[in-house]
Amino acid sequence: MKYLIKNATLVNEGEIGCFDVLIEDQLISKIDRNIEIDGNYTEINAEGLFLLPGAIDDQVHFREPGLTHKGEIYTEAKAAVAGGVTSFMEMPNTNPLAVTISELEKKYKRASECSLANYSFFMGGTNTNLEETLKVDYSKVCGLKLFLGSSTGDMLVDHLDALEGFFSKTTALIATHCEYDPLVKENQKRIVEQYGEDLEAYFHPIIRSEEACYKSSSFAVELAKKHNTRLHILHISTAKELSLFTNKIPLKEKKITAEACIHHLWFSDEDYKTKGNFIKWNPAVKTGYDRDKIFEAVLDGTIDVIATDHAPHTLEEKQLSYLKAPSGGPLVQHSILAMLDFYHDKKISLTQIVEKMSHNVATLFRIEKRGFIREGYFADLVLVNLNKPQTVTKETLLYKCGWSPFEGHTFKSSIEKTFVNGHLVYDNGKFDENKFGSRLSFNI
Repeated sequence: MKYLIKNATLVNEGEIGCFDVLIEDQLISKIDRNIEIDGNYTEINAEGLFLLPGAIDDQVHFREPGLTHKGEIYTEAKAAVAGGVTSFMEMPNTNPLAVTISELEKKYKRASECSLANYSFFMGGTNTNLEETLKVDYSKVCGLKLFLGSSTGDMLVDHLDALEGFFSKTTALIATHCEYDPLVKENQKRIVEQYGEDLEAYFHPIIRSEEACYKSSSFAVELAKKHNTRLHILHISTAKELSLFTNKIPLKEKKITAEACIHHLWFSDEDYKTKGNFIKWNPAVKTGYDRDKIFEAVLDGTIDVIATDHAPHTLEEKQLSYLKAPSGGPLVQHSILAMLDFYHDKKISLTQIVEKMSHNVATLFRIEKRGFIREGYFADLVLVNLNKPQTVTKETLLYKCGWSPFEGHTFKSSIEKTFVNGHLVYDNGKFDENKFGSRLSFNI
């Protein structure tokens, strides 16, 4: 189908203005002040609405295969497009682990059968699979994920020779989870000895401490500088880590980059009193000072992208005692809306939101023809009503886990429509599931 979006307020590449956008054959074919065409097409009057490039979330856990009681590619991708996220990059700590090419390709095949959003999947590194990771075609895979902090199964990479091998031989982007595991375990042992095992969630940032994060992140940066590796450190949670990154050079020239997540921008350790395990993430939500400094780093370019680390667990799992409850929570349906609340609060501009959630992700990962509203690019687009409030209730949630840390909150904006590859997949609460998303390609 052809779509002609009329009178939209475009937010793109640092500018805001009123334009028409013509969509044909998956692509944006024309952008102009006034487009008049003949033939068969559907016209959408977007007067009063803002047109953004779809968000690209570079860190999600959709739990398939093996953990589908928590979430599935289908359910979580559906939640994503309802939230204006048109592409995602999913992590390898599923069951079985995506640490071989054959297991990785099974995930791609599954996504091609059910994902309403575009998709890519990280290859996972272990202490023993370096040679397998070097065989991956990274023009079709977003990067290599290394857990430098504890994770599912056999994915903690803590052998120095393995790390030296990955950083010296891998030409693709390496994305890391950085927490120094021995220090985390030492902190937990000390806290349990002092307070017993019946702990409250506010101990989480004490156990998964600032020093545990910085020790691991600084080590990863040291390795990357030594070997001139493309390193992307995920979910920065401390002010101290910000000294490891720079805003002095353009993103295209950066070899070492960083991500901030919605929960580290929104919550602080004060929220453990009311949210408990429902804001238990790894790395932990820390102090208000850390949150504010991370936000400043997003604004000044020290941190390059904003993502979610969407990681659903069941309600029953999160209601376990602190030490038994798993870390992570669902966010992908509300990431753009959360950032738009910050816009309403005058903390960030619309162009900066688009830069951090779309443009920079595409630039950093070298994604082909996505992340911008440009002629010839794929029509991954989101129409937003900035003045239509939306309250988060259980009934509105699309996550398989059925809960959200935002339940009860009223966002000031709403997602009206989402296009994926020119297909109107989401339209005011209704879905057209006749077409699925596409595998992302990368300019390596």
